[in-house]
Amino acid sequence: MKVEQIYTGCLAHAAYYIESNGEAAIIDPLREVQPYINRAKLDDAKVKYIFETHFHADFVSGHLDLKAKTGAQIVFGPTAKPSYEATIAEDGQVFEIGDYKIKAIHTPGHTMESTTYLLIDENGKEHGIITGDTLFIGDVGRPDLAQKIASDLTQEKLAGYLFDSLRNKIMPLSDDLIVYPNHGAGSACGKNMSKETTDTLGNQKKVNYALRADMTKEEFIAELLDGLSEPPGYFPQNVMMNIEGYESFDKVMTKSQKPLSSKAFEAAANETEAIVLDVRHQTDFVKGHIPRSIFIGIDGGFAPWVGALIADVSQPVLLVAPAGREEEVITRLSRVGFDNVVGYLEGSFDAWKKEGMDYDTITSIDADEFEKRFEDNKDVIFDVRKDGEFLAEHIDGAKHTALSVINSHLSEFPEDKPFYIHCAGGYRSVIAASILKSRGIHNLIDVAGGYGAIKKTSIPRTDYVCPSTLK
Repeated sequence: MKVEQIYTGCLAHAAYYIESNGEAAIIDPLREVQPYINRAKLDDAKVKYIFETHFHADFVSGHLDLKAKTGAQIVFGPTAKPSYEATIAEDGQVFEIGDYKIKAIHTPGHTMESTTYLLIDENGKEHGIITGDTLFIGDVGRPDLAQKIASDLTQEKLAGYLFDSLRNKIMPLSDDLIVYPNHGAGSACGKNMSKETTDTLGNQKKVNYALRADMTKEEFIAELLDGLSEPPGYFPQNVMMNIEGYESFDKVMTKSQKPLSSKAFEAAANETEAIVLDVRHQTDFVKGHIPRSIFIGIDGGFAPWVGALIADVSQPVLLVAPAGREEEVITRLSRVGFDNVVGYLEGSFDAWKKEGMDYDTITSIDADEFEKRFEDNKDVIFDVRKDGEFLAEHIDGAKHTALSVINSHLSEFPEDKPFYIHCAGGYRSVIAASILKSRGIHNLIDVAGGYGAIKKTSIPRTDYVCPSTLK
């Protein structure tokens, strides 16, 4: 059976392409849909169905644009109530794609409309399951997102639904089925996802903590909710865009790809409420950047950090991007619902400097220099890594303010003396530095290379504790 995975973006989201006898189906397409159309053309196939496993929170689906371009039918699982025309499948309903069949299995829990699609080949053999955010490799979907949309749904209630879905709908299926999840390691839609992209259902029953045969519902709920971090602020907004509709991707790209001269860029920054978002490499940002601009590098965990730190998808944005990568940045912003890019700096930061415009820098030192200063600065060291990273090991006496919550903890940073910040490798600490400087806190010093470089010095650190043992 032909099941093609298409992985794109920082969140390792998987869209699936299925083709048989001149008919194709796309399951959970990303925002830019032309690659799916091109893929179908290679097979001389017509896209017949667009299946959605659920209303996604971490990205804006391409289902509406794909329907507009192909005429394909959008299919959601039971209980879904989109604001546009779509087929709402019944539990167990079968759809035909050429010689193949796709059976909708209602698996509420991650969200109430969450649906798993069972793939059946031309011989009637069950081939695999596309599980959306119901079942991952090594994990299951978080059950706290739908409660942001419907107040009567608690995360405990959703976790209970997910337990029932897994036990009653997924686990009774054949062990040799291939599991095709929507996400892998790095996604905020689960806790402990594997970097592997597929597995057999039988093996997942052996190794996935959430599929333990002797687990009670109470134990499942407790384990699933333990250590679950707060979801990024943009998630509920993406859900509503996927439910209610959105501006077409083509229109977003047309209006956003607007080059601005340095003077025009400055005027736009002064006359609007746009955030200046600099997506170059952190070392370039440290050496020079537009005052009060925010750094979130395109080559790091870009989309999740934009969503976590900017949060409001309607926020106007002015871009400073590496020359030639503007379209890529606008595309990746649009995938997570940030459609209000006002324009970008033509010629990037080099053009800004050549025009003699004011710019700012960040004081940065390497780990060896930090080691020399350590004894006199023990009380002003800030670690901005995640909670689990800090608990596993950190500099003795370091203070901890995770980057994800830094906007709510600005008062923790001293204003009357220099202080030092670091992360794991240097990416997140520069994001933190840019946020602090944009809020008027300039007395910071970044430690380049982060904790990875610090570990190579003699600076005293706590003993390492495996994160899997932490509760």
